Amino acid sequence: MKSAEKKSQYFIFFILIGAISGSFIGELLGDNIDALKFLKNTYTIGMGTPMLIDLKVLAVNFGINFNISIMSIIGIVLAIILYRKY
Repeated sequence: MKSAEKKSQYFIFFILIGAISGSFIGELLGDNIDALKFLKNTYTIGMGTPMLIDLKVLAVNFGINFNISIMSIIGIVLAIILYRKY
């Protein structure tokens, strides 16, 4: 594996971990502290219904949704900062 390819895989991994941890922390804070309930709000970006390709022998569904919240964006930004620093 080349060095640039390895770096990009680590970068994507850091971003995913940042988004997941940010969403998790936002859910915890929103559930436990009334003043921070806005951190639980998520906005869905993507397809409302998945695209179906039915070939009578094989049926394939394609669909993707992103549930974005304020804390997931903060988690992604922090992950990028930590990746650049280390």
